[in-house]
Amino acid sequence: MLAIMLLVIVWEGVYRIGFWPPFLLPSPYQVGQTLWYGIADFSLVIAVVASFQRLLIGYVLAVVLGTILGVALAKVRWLDQTIGFLTLGLQTVPSIVWLPLALLWFGLNDKAVIFVVVIGALWTMVISVKSAIQGVSPLLIRVARTLSYSNIRLFFKVILPAGLPGIITGLRLAWAFAWRSLMAGELLGSGAGLGQVLITGRNLGDMSLVIAVMLIVGVLGSVIDLLLFQQLESGVLEKWGHAKQG
Repeated sequence: MLAIMLLVIVWEGVYRIGFWPPFLLPSPYQVGQTLWYGIADFSLVIAVVASFQRLLIGYVLAVVLGTILGVALAKVRWLDQTIGFLTLGLQTVPSIVWLPLALLWFGLNDKAVIFVVVIGALWTMVISVKSAIQGVSPLLIRVARTLSYSNIRLFFKVILPAGLPGIITGLRLAWAFAWRSLMAGELLGSGAGLGQVLITGRNLGDMSLVIAVMLIVGVLGSVIDLLLFQQLESGVLEKWGHAKQG
């Protein structure tokens, strides 16, 4: 909270100094007014809902596909030696690079944006799940084998709980990448969404609207990480015996 207050004070100070003209750097009060009016007339609310629909669909698909592929790469050596190497290369490709292909394959619609979100979050999830499973101590697996655990029981009772810290980290990273990919896709996409509002603000020269959207994206991303992913991390890790001591 102190950091936020300090940021606002510095922002107001730069505004009053006039380093940039007001139409390029509006004051915190002006941005606050824009946020209030956007919420009051539901324009920003509608944009948030539209963006979240795309985001959730793309994120869920990325998590499901990424988990399946990550487990397969961790367990099948020849897949890891072929597709695994390709996965590392694809992770370095910015999600916005996929947008021209998405527009050609799906057209200028929600499917293209969702595709970009999936691609943006998928490879991080794959690598996180693969690394988490491969990082399980061989000693735990040998002990389970001596207890005559079947492969399925071994996976769900030993490998999955031991790999949970890395998998949850992958979920959080995939969420962050999904947010970034969503904004990249919506900047060139169509329909109602935060990205389209951002472009509208730019086209109209309304920097208070641009900054308002940036704040919404940052705040929503942080709040969801705090209320969902950090709670999931602490709850799940405590259940499986990974909770921090002391």
